Amino acid sequence: MIEPNIKKYFENPRKLIDITTGDGYKLFLTFDNGEKKVYDMHDQLQGVFEVLEDKNKFNTVFIDEFGNAAWDIDENVDSAVCWNNRIDICKDALYLDSRIIE
Repeated sequence: MIEPNIKKYFENPRKLIDITTGDGYKLFLTFDNGEKKVYDMHDQLQGVFEVLEDKNKFNTVFIDEFGNAAWDIDENVDSAVCWNNRIDICKDALYLDSRIIE
């Protein structure tokens, strides 16, 4: 069974329109409904995201062509050609798992 808050979200999913980084591996997000949220990645920097421990790499986040938060692992490699050069976090997960900035 789908949780009510998730079901409600997918009735009108949000679009990520701006993303910036902050101290402590935080992503500051702005969505198309005007909501500003923060997503903390501090506890996720293992596995595929381990490369983001490098703060300079973490700060290269951008919104990809699918509207997700993304990083190119090697900026000298075309991620459109080499698909495993990019890591991302789905915009829906970002919205649902972040907290509103008050």
